Amino acid sequence: MDTIRLTAYPERWLGGPAPGGLALPPAQPNRIHLYAPRGVYVDDDVVVVADSGNHRVLIWYDWPKNDHAPADIVLGHPDFETEGPKLFHLPTGVAVIEGKLFVADAWHHRLLIWETLPKINNQPPDYVLGQADLSGTSPNRGGKVSPTGFYWPYGFAYINGWFYVADTGNRRVLGWRGLPDDGRVPDLILGQPNGYVNSENRGKGVGMDTYRWPHALAGDGNTLYVADAGNHRVLGYTPPPEIDRPADLVLGQQDFTQSFELPHVPQGPRRFRFPYGIALCGNLLAVADTANSRILLFTELPRKGAYHPASYVIGQADFEGMGENRWQAVTRDSLCWPYGIWCHQNRLAIADSGNNRVIIWRLEFL
Repeated sequence: MDTIRLTAYPERWLGGPAPGGLALPPAQPNRIHLYAPRGVYVDDDVVVVADSGNHRVLIWYDWPKNDHAPADIVLGHPDFETEGPKLFHLPTGVAVIEGKLFVADAWHHRLLIWETLPKINNQPPDYVLGQADLSGTSPNRGGKVSPTGFYWPYGFAYINGWFYVADTGNRRVLGWRGLPDDGRVPDLILGQPNGYVNSENRGKGVGMDTYRWPHALAGDGNTLYVADAGNHRVLGYTPPPEIDRPADLVLGQQDFTQSFELPHVPQGPRRFRFPYGIALCGNLLAVADTANSRILLFTELPRKGAYHPASYVIGQADFEGMGENRWQAVTRDSLCWPYGIWCHQNRLAIADSGNNRVIIWRLEFL
């Protein structure tokens, strides 16, 4: 029996309104609109959104006091109306870590870092990970796969003193003890036998130690969770690994050797289709079940075993629902292809990509 009782409701909507709920919110760049956002970060002082389709990052200082509030700062362009790839090419993950702003500039194959939160529009980053310098934008630093290059780094996380990167195109997770601001090689490579190969599922098929598209990470001092989106599953390592090893937990599949996708049929509380986002909300594990347009919440933090059921669902009326906006109009509590998620205290922020918006939900534990 679950020991956590939960109610959840949408508290704030960032991005343009949906006219009558019958059309998607507008996406042209300005201080309000978003276009297919894939990443979001929230804390007590700031909201940061990877406005991926507009190739920019928006920052709101303080808590937005109303829906559709205008952003304060834009990064990647000189103003709020400019669009197209420049500094960023499809930014995805965003987070503030020890006062520094990190952005996964996925299609430029790098992470960009600002030493302090930017206070002016288009403020340049201070340094880069995954490239030799800030001018580099090629996969794997323009060469073959190596321990210090990236290929589509969609996600990252800082967990219990370890910094992790989901190096998606290289089908691996890289880990460093502490923040790797000195460009050193990673202390950990998960999903590949060494730093110089990048075969899908290690070239041997789906298993306990393989990835197809590792996309996002979350965890605590006891478990590291990896959203292996291409295999339609989440893997968990308990305790967090310090060397490459098999996972202890699989969610979304019946066992570690399966990667089934079941499109266009009711999914129930155990299956995923392309889980692109993951976050911890206290003793809840939240998974963005992206292609099913829902967020699944697991209580009591599953740590080992397989095929655990979720306890709660956000975005659908029940566990059988899997339609975009529940096959109806855009509403305040519907979802369409949610990607990145972030939890801070009792707020769950969802980059509701298909609806061109971010929805921040209030979680109340009873």
